[in-house]
Amino acid sequence: MSASHAETMLALALRESERFRKIPEQEAAVPRAPGKWSRKEVLGHLIDSALNNHQRFVRAQLADALDFPGYSQNEWVSSQGYEQRNWADLVTLWEALNRHVAHVVARIPVDKLSVPCRIGSGAPVTLDALVADYLRHVNHHLEQI
Repeated sequence: MSASHAETMLALALRESERFRKIPEQEAAVPRAPGKWSRKEVLGHLIDSALNNHQRFVRAQLADALDFPGYSQNEWVSSQGYEQRNWADLVTLWEALNRHVAHVVARIPVDKLSVPCRIGSGAPVTLDALVADYLRHVNHHLEQI
């Protein structure tokens, strides 16, 4: 299952980064609606998600169970000032992170896919479910860009 997830992740990173590179800098900085994130901020959130999930995917392989803190997404995006970053740099970073996450996911041993993972106060889920949820989360936000 993780190899399939990894292939999907890699294809998504390659395809979407090409699409993102066609979005002008000025457009990327405009909030989608009053009180909503801009494309830069949505992509910044996806960068944060890649970094957090990379840690989860690696740490879960090294343990019999994983307890990992959640994160306050709005505060993470705000504190990092993604709206002030260069769009092309954000796209390059997001693509590179997801290419690496796909590589990590492809290497998860089958016997580790069932490791229980608890994120914040959420109910435990398997590492395999966490990987699938990461893909679902990425797809959800890609629709906003």
